[in-house]
Amino acid sequence: MTSAYVSAKLRRQVREDAGTRCGYCRSSEALTGAPLHIDHILPIALGGQTIRENLWLACYRCNEFKGDRTHAVDPETNETVALFNPRTQGWREHFDWSMDGTRIVGQTPCGRATVVALRLNNDYMVEARRYWVEAGWHPPEE
Repeated sequence: MTSAYVSAKLRRQVREDAGTRCGYCRSSEALTGAPLHIDHILPIALGGQTIRENLWLACYRCNEFKGDRTHAVDPETNETVALFNPRTQGWREHFDWSMDGTRIVGQTPCGRATVVALRLNNDYMVEARRYWVEAGWHPPEE
């Protein structure tokens, strides 16, 4: 995957737009203890530009699992659908939290496909969220 230069000004704008949370799993940069990555929603490899409208924050794991994908299969319908776009779509329209706050539940074809493709409920994140819930830091209020 080709990297692109993101100016300090643009990086600040994207961080502010995203509220220093991953656009996919909603993990806070402060809770992960690691800087969030600038994600090209439409990847550079597929013609995406390094402009504010195509950038958002993603944690390392979500960014890694997303890679250069823009679509995935909805496990309920087996249809290929677009992945969630945190810049243009509302998180609560496509996702919800499980009763215990540790798992992300896809509510739409896009949400379900994104949960599976980006492994939003991988064991490491579910365990971390369990601690965050116990501390009263999670789930985030939108």
